[in-house]
Amino acid sequence: MKTNALKGMRDILPEEQKLRDYVQGKILETYRSAGFERISTPILEDSENLDKSDGGDNLNLIFKVLKRGEKLDAALAAGNATAASLSDMGLRYDLTLPLSRFYAANKENLQTPFKVIQTDRVYRAERPQKGRLREFVQCDIDILGDSSPNAEVELIDVTARAMLAIGFKDFSININDRRILRNMLENFGFAPDTLDSVCISFDKLDKIGADGVKAELTEKNMPAPAVESLYDFIKSAENGGSITLESVVSKCADPSIADDLKYIIETASKIAGSRYKINYCPNLVRGQGYYTGVVFEIACPQFSGAVGGGGRYDNMIGKFIGQNVPAVGFSIGFERICGILFEQKYQIPDAKEKCALLYEDGVDFCEVMKKSEELRKDYAVAIFKMNKKPGPQFAMLEKCGYTKFEKMKCN
Repeated sequence: MKTNALKGMRDILPEEQKLRDYVQGKILETYRSAGFERISTPILEDSENLDKSDGGDNLNLIFKVLKRGEKLDAALAAGNATAASLSDMGLRYDLTLPLSRFYAANKENLQTPFKVIQTDRVYRAERPQKGRLREFVQCDIDILGDSSPNAEVELIDVTARAMLAIGFKDFSININDRRILRNMLENFGFAPDTLDSVCISFDKLDKIGADGVKAELTEKNMPAPAVESLYDFIKSAENGGSITLESVVSKCADPSIADDLKYIIETASKIAGSRYKINYCPNLVRGQGYYTGVVFEIACPQFSGAVGGGGRYDNMIGKFIGQNVPAVGFSIGFERICGILFEQKYQIPDAKEKCALLYEDGVDFCEVMKKSEELRKDYAVAIFKMNKKPGPQFAMLEKCGYTKFEKMKCN
């Protein structure tokens, strides 16, 4: 029998779990105080739902679950078995698709707009590495049924307050609108059916620069005049400092397409004050194909990548019910945040000191329990029977964070 957890999954020891419980508790407290309500959905979803969810590269990372019993036997007997014919369900890769199905199934019993919390485990068949797990927790809030940009503003504010409550400072929320980016790229001469591919390359601007973006698009055989127009635009901005929303809008066929984004940035910035920053990020795309408009990410100086993200996905629920329902969500990168705090040896504020109450063999256990209740007014108390050679026992308790020791001996 193997004792190690599977690759990309991990066991969590008590000290780290305590931190995770605290972080999740602060996030839930913030979300609930803003009127969001928590739901739960199954970890398994129908394969058809997963495959048609426009999840971008995540669709290649779905853990498929084999059919069972007679269905599996029939699929194998048919010959030329494929992954699709052998599997009829899979593990969810995020919480957006399950939420959309949940809303479609239960909309008659839900208020509008529906403000919802999900904190749960998701699964992706990633290549395991630091910061990328195959099983991890997401903390989402979503607003369904509100098409106004106020929904984005509210999600930004509530998510930022959760980050502040945990203890994060100096973070930025970067914002873009896919509609603006796509409008500009079409105006440059890129075909509509190539925009997703172009956006993936443009999203790498911060990493590979204007020359790298041009080289990648050329390698993809994109139209040379369109590539040159985009290159000239980002190169001139690169030389001048930055790409502004105004400069992007000037390249759009329909300038009014930026009205929502301007409102969100202006309003969210007023609410943020000096507590955190709101930045326009022209090359922010996000990988999921289901995003239809505004997208956002949380950038934090303690971590090289994003520690949260989300956006508007107005078409997802319509796949289930035949009519579109406006929807927008924001997810905190729970695993990354907990990893940062744990590495920094973060101390939970106002946590009770850990006390070990040790008793000798022969002590009345009722008295032990009574003593523990008295101590719990001031301490987090755990009860242990004292070993005959207590030295190693005390050493392990100290290693596990116990700082106070009470002993009860036989009279």
